[in-house]
Order: sequence, then C-alpha cells, then structure tokens
Amino acid sequence: MDELLDFTGKVALVTGGSRGLGREMALALARRGAAVVIASRKMPACEAVAEEARALGVEALPYACHVGHWGELEGLADAAWDRFGKVDILINNAGMSPLYPSLGAISEELFDKVMSVNFKGPFRLSALIGERMAAGQGGSIINVSSTASLNPSPDSEPYGAAKAGLNAITRSFAFAYGPKVRVNCVVAGPYLTDISKAWDMPAFEKRAKANLALRRGGRPEEIVGAALYLASDKSSFTTGTLIRVDGGTP
Repeated sequence: MDELLDFTGKVALVTGGSRGLGREMALALARRGAAVVIASRKMPACEAVAEEARALGVEALPYACHVGHWGELEGLADAAWDRFGKVDILINNAGMSPLYPSLGAISEELFDKVMSVNFKGPFRLSALIGERMAAGQGGSIINVSSTASLNPSPDSEPYGAAKAGLNAITRSFAFAYGPKVRVNCVVAGPYLTDISKAWDMPAFEKRAKANLALRRGGRPEEIVGAALYLASDKSSFTTGTLIRVDGGTP
C-alpha cells in the first residue's frame, strides 16, 4: 500500500455507496485501511458492499437511507457516530438523473426528486457532519458533481441545475467549516457504471469520440485517484475546489 494514501484509523461515509462510483470509492478507501459507512436506499445492497469491505479487514456499517429525505439524514449521521465516534471523510456521491420526453413534460414531483437527491440531501448531510467535524478533529467532505453542471445538458436540465448548486455549496461550505474541514468537489464526466447499461451505446460512443479528449467513457475505478487525493492529508492545502475527472469534456 502507498503510505501516502494510508487511511488506517479513518472513517469514511459514502452515500450511494452500494454501486457504481460510490462502491468503487468506498472499497478503495477500505483497501487502504479506512472503516466505511455504506449508505444507500436498499439495505441488502449496502450489506453486500459492507461484506466486501469486511473481507478486506476493516469495519463496515451498512445503513439504509434515502438521502433525498431530509428527516432520515440525522439518523445516518448519528449511526456513524454511535458506531465509530467520528467521520473523517464524507463523500456525497448519491445522485439520480431520470429521463423525460421534454422540458414541458417534467412534473413537479420529478423535479423535486432530482433536486432532493442531488442537492438538498448533500446540503443537509454536509451541514450535519461538517459541524461535528469542525467541532472535533476536522475532516474532508467530497461532493460528486457532473459536467452537466458546467455545460448545456440536453435531456438532464434539472440534474445539471442541481449539480450546479452542489458546486456552489462546495465553496460556501469550505469557508463555513474551514480551517479544520476541507470541502471539495469531483466533477465527473460520463462513466460506464451499471447505469450505462440503459444507454444507446453506439450513439454514446459516437458522441464520445467526437466530443471527449480521451474519446471514451470512464471506467468506474478511474474516479478513485481524485477521491483518494481529496480524502487524504496530501490535499491539505486544497479546499473549495472543483476537480474535473471527465475524460476531457469540452
């Protein structure tokens, strides 16, 4: 293990941690010694990843929680503190971007759901955990955003708007909870997680070759380097920053 990225004794809480990018980041931290809290909506999925983490020799707490439900988040924070007495790393990874036929067809229910999961939940959880971090030994909060927050996002306008809000609070929370808490954001491009199974892959590959510098979608494990850097003490002078890990999106 690279001693520069040794997380022994640290506790990481990852939302959306049961699959995709969240699972990759949680297990990468576990491989490097961190205890992990795996939060997602379905307990069996959380428990499955927790078992993978335990097999790596670390403690793991699965916790079923809908991050878009404000009232459930205090229970998540309390459960982490009850089990481990702290959280050193919070990764706000949970997200959703449902399809819709047109802007005019977006319902209030769909709009509110997208905002709740992608923006309201991270706002509330960062406040709950950031305050405890600031009152204790500090920590690192990592938000996972999207290039849809920076560029025109046909077919994902509410999602892009919600992630733009996440970008904004990254800097605000960095000032609110600094100097003991660092808050940064990974701006992700298109990743070939299980969600991509629903994509029209020939059309995606054509767009990727035309628009991305690397001419392909990302592999889930390719998010890990940025997350480990921001979670570690090696990024001790990095806060309030957006780091694009997007394959060279224009």
